[in-house]
Amino acid sequence: MLPLRQPFDVAQDDSQADAATSGVPVKLGRAIVLTSGKGGVGKTTTTANLGVALAKRGAKVALVDADVGLRNLDILMGLESRVRYHLLDVLEEKVELDEALVRDKHFSNLFLLAAAQSREKDEVNTESMRDLIEELREQFDYVLIDCPAGIEMGFTNAVVGAQEAIVVCTPEVSAVRDVDRVVGLLGNAFSPKLIINRVRPHLVRKGKMLSVEDVNSILRLPLLGVIADEPDVIVSTNKGEPLALRTDTETAKAYHSIAARIAGEDVPAPMVEYKETFMDKLGSLLGGRK
Repeated sequence: MLPLRQPFDVAQDDSQADAATSGVPVKLGRAIVLTSGKGGVGKTTTTANLGVALAKRGAKVALVDADVGLRNLDILMGLESRVRYHLLDVLEEKVELDEALVRDKHFSNLFLLAAAQSREKDEVNTESMRDLIEELREQFDYVLIDCPAGIEMGFTNAVVGAQEAIVVCTPEVSAVRDVDRVVGLLGNAFSPKLIINRVRPHLVRKGKMLSVEDVNSILRLPLLGVIADEPDVIVSTNKGEPLALRTDTETAKAYHSIAARIAGEDVPAPMVEYKETFMDKLGSLLGGRK
């Protein structure tokens, strides 16, 4: 596990400043876009929880809400009342980046750059977005970019500065098809990896939901982990307290395991058990007698 770092200013720390003035290249952080193509699969929830999990490991983390016009990441983080400036304010050079970054309530090493709520995605200048992500990479270990749904301009702007991609997919045929399309657009350069979200074991057991194996057989991507569709996720989202702040539920532990895998630790991918239980068998027998 990474050592916990001391609270820091979002401006370059002394070592970065020394490297910049001495001509030594600054070590850049990792910019990772979280995408899916389809809306409603849990990209924003995943971004918030992985951001918290990585920050809890001691990494400097910036979350970028690239969903211009439909801002939600600030709500999931419980930071909506602290947002004064947004992504387009920075891109249009109305404010400095440091002024727009909102420090998290729980971790001094976790920051949010909120999306504009009353603007349009095509107002984002793609090259300026690339430069912004590059600037964030100079200050942070991880830059997690929450990509909007679709594959139009919002998608282009979200991926332009990223070097890696995490695709979030639910076990639905439509979601799998959309992810397959997105992976084709990303290409091999992004080394896309997969999180399968909102798995309901009882539906998988009954054959009413695709299994992890079904999804994997189609997408054939490295699997970071599987997240169950648990009520705690919705409750934590509504409260603005990401579930990864906790460690006492299986879903919270799954987010932390995925964060560890992102950081390069050799830990197993979290899975969801959906083997047939005794109650399932009993229900089948009783159902068969009708």
